[in-house]
Formats: sequence, C-alpha cells, structure tokens
Amino acid sequence: MAADTHSAAAPPPGLVVSRLAKVIGLLVFTELVYGIMRGFYSPIITDVADHLGISDGEFNWFETTQHGTAALMVLAFSRLGDIRGHKRVLIWTTSLTAVGSWILVFAPSFTTFLVGYALQGACAVWLPIEIAIIYRRTAGSEHQHRLSRHAAGFLVGAFYISIIAGSVSSGALAGAMPLPVLLSIPAVLTTACIIVVRFGIESDEPTAPAARPDWVGLGLLAASLASFLAGMVFLHLQGATSPLAWLLVIACLLIQIPFVRYEARQREPVIDVRLLKIRAQWPVQLAALLFGIAVLGAEIPLVTFARTDPDVAGYGLGAGAQFVSVAIGTHVIFIAIGAVVFPFVAGLIGARRAVVSAAFVGATGFGLWLPFHDSPGQALVNLVFTGLGSGAVMAAFPALAAAAAPPDRTGFATGMTNAAKTIGGTIATSVFAIVLSATGSLEGLKEGYAPLSGYLTVWTTCGVAALLAGLTLLLLPRSAGDEPATTDSAVSRSGAR
Repeated sequence: MAADTHSAAAPPPGLVVSRLAKVIGLLVFTELVYGIMRGFYSPIITDVADHLGISDGEFNWFETTQHGTAALMVLAFSRLGDIRGHKRVLIWTTSLTAVGSWILVFAPSFTTFLVGYALQGACAVWLPIEIAIIYRRTAGSEHQHRLSRHAAGFLVGAFYISIIAGSVSSGALAGAMPLPVLLSIPAVLTTACIIVVRFGIESDEPTAPAARPDWVGLGLLAASLASFLAGMVFLHLQGATSPLAWLLVIACLLIQIPFVRYEARQREPVIDVRLLKIRAQWPVQLAALLFGIAVLGAEIPLVTFARTDPDVAGYGLGAGAQFVSVAIGTHVIFIAIGAVVFPFVAGLIGARRAVVSAAFVGATGFGLWLPFHDSPGQALVNLVFTGLGSGAVMAAFPALAAAAAPPDRTGFATGMTNAAKTIGGTIATSVFAIVLSATGSLEGLKEGYAPLSGYLTVWTTCGVAALLAGLTLLLLPRSAGDEPATTDSAVSRSGAR
C-alpha cells in the first residue's frame, strides 16, 4: 500500500525532465553571468587601479574583502535556503550582487569600490542554491541523483565557458569606452538575473522551516575574520612593528577557542568541527584551505605582473588587457581539462594517488614562475601546469569530503571545502596585498609598483602552499575515495563544483 501511494505521488518521468529543462535553462543564464563576472574584472585591474588612484598591489584588498564576505555568505545563505526557501534566497543574493555591481560603476573612491566589490561576493552562493533548487525539482524521480548530477554539469560548464567570454570581452573593450560604461555591463547582467529568477522560477516551500541559523557561530567566525583582516590593514599602514596589528592577529586566533567549543555543541553548526575528527576528512579540508591560498591568492598578482611595463619597472611582461584575456582563457581551459580528466586518472591509479599527483603538478606550475617569468610564452606554460593541477584538485575535493562524511553530513562536508578554500584565499590576498604594497623596484621609480621580490614571495608562497596540500593529502587513508560506488554517490549528493 505504501509503495502504491509513493508511486501515485511521484510525477511521471517525462514531466520531471520537462520541468527540469526549463529550470536548468534559466539557471544556466545566472551561471553565465557569474562566470562573466569572474572573468570580467581581471584584464582591467590596472585600469581600475589608475581610475581610483591606487597601486596595482592594493587591488588585492578588494579580492580579500570579497573572499571573506563570500565565505560568510555561503555559510549563512546556504542554510537560509532550507529555512526560508531557495528561490527567495536566490533573489536576495542576486539582488545583493546587482547592488554591488552598480556601486562599482559609480564608485568615486577606494572605500566605495571596496563596499561594492564585497557585496558582489554574494554570487558565490548561487551554485549551492541552484543545485538545491534542481534537487527539489527532481523529487519523486528514481533518477534524482543522476538528473541532478547532469544538471550540475551543465551549470558548471556554463560557468567556465563564460569566464573566458568575460575576460575576452573586457580585454577587447578596455580603452574603447569610458571605464564606468565598461563596468556597467556586469551591473546590467546581474540586474537581469533578478528578473529571470523572480519571474522564471517557481516558488518553493522551505525544507527545514523549523530550523534556526547558527547566528552565534557565524558571528564568531565573522569576528575572527574581521580581526585578522584589520590586523593585516594595520600591518600595511604601520609596518611589521605595529603592536595593534599583532594584537588583532592574536585576537583572531583566540576567538577560535570559543568558536570551536560552541560549534561542537550545536546540532546545526555553521561549521561542523566534529567532522574534522574523521581521519579521511581533515586532510581534505586542510588541503582545501592550502590550495585556496595558492589558487585564489595568485589571481591578482598574475594580472598586475603581466601588465607591468619592464622598461619602467625593470620586470613584468608589458602586456595589455588583450593578453591578460588570453592568459585567463588558457588557464580556465586547462582547469576544465584537469577537472574532466581527473575521474579517469583516479579510475586508473586511485583517487588518493590522483589528487596527490595533481597537487604536485599545481605546485610545479607555481614554482616555474620563479625562474621563468620573462616572456608571455613562459607565462602561458606556467598557467598550463597550474590550471591542470588546480582543476583536478578542485574537482576531487567535494567527492573526497562527501565520501568521508556521514550520510546526513555530506552537504556540510562539501560546503566546508568551499568555505576552507575561500578562507584560504582571504588570508592569501590580504598578506599578498602587504607584500606587493612596497613602492619602487628601481631607484627613483614612481609610486605604484611593487618590487620584483614581492612577486617572487607570492609565487614561492603559492608553490609551498600547493606542495603542502599534496603532502597533507598523503595522510589520507589509502582507500580514501577509491570505492567507485561510494565516490559516485557522494558526487551525486554533493552536486558541488
């Protein structure tokens, strides 16, 4: 009788696929916009810096703030989707992103641009919420996991393709129109996302209306991140001898004590610290943080180095926005190749060996920057290595984390890898902003250029972080992620990028 009831309640397979196709089409648009945003700003970083009257190195503060805000928003809004409804939260986050994008168009100063760039971090919430929407739309189908996994593939594919489109378009248009007009393109697109979500996607009911967000845990985490970032700002302003700067960094570490104790007592914590006791779990989370330092921390220095004129600074590639677009496109293509090839390599040599090897490939790519950084060709070769390694590692993390988690905590585990990666990027970009804030690589050089030693420090740090990530992953149990059924089901449940 129960089986009959279930069968009656389940919608016909054709209806499920039809509904899903419409939703995917609309959500693909939001991922296309997200990807365009990710690729759009990098080629014009130097133009924005000139417009705001800041040095190239100071652009790192924008990335730092956005990564920190994104990490907190992902943790908060992902859970709010279950409590308030996923469509509603997607509207909130697209609206925040649009507001941030329009602020960038009219920002007259460093501070206002910083606020706008931080609000844009809300777009990091889109994919987890979109996966939840798709998962709900396939409810009742016996192929729910498979349909959700394929739908996630469409979304991720759209994201990567549009990164290239965003970087190429901004690189081609740079200099051809006033900067505010150029910056209005992402603003218009994110505004269109609000309309698409509001009128194109059906409303849904909350899946956990009785649950409550862990505001205390989120507040402690926010306080810890804010304390660290404030410490980095004072190090930048007052130097390494600033007592206040180091007190703020120490405060960041001390806040972790009540945070961990509080989270360990919660049924629905913002970060499930109990998962870190699992032997196959904590190496993945630590490696995600380390690789976040390497991958996210290297983005802005790559662009500013490429656009530095060697005739003026004594180093750099002297490239324009067009070459930066090509470089970003090359990197993204090989990230995608690494992500696609990883499952096949894992099937041949095992997931543990494959992910460790990928981390070492990425570390090699960052290390190549130290001796080889004098020509665009050398830069592209370096990006091939970092792209292949990064793509494979980032593709492996969600499945490894989900496979090592209890069945009711796979979402937590995959979400934690994303949060750990983003927090790693926050740490890296704030530190690198200080490293690259020194002026003058040659005697009498005009303000605005970091010394070459700053870039060498960045590449060394990224290479060491990627190497440490690989060594950390060696601590995984030898059978970690090597059971095909477990890994496949974990990927199905996670739907993570």
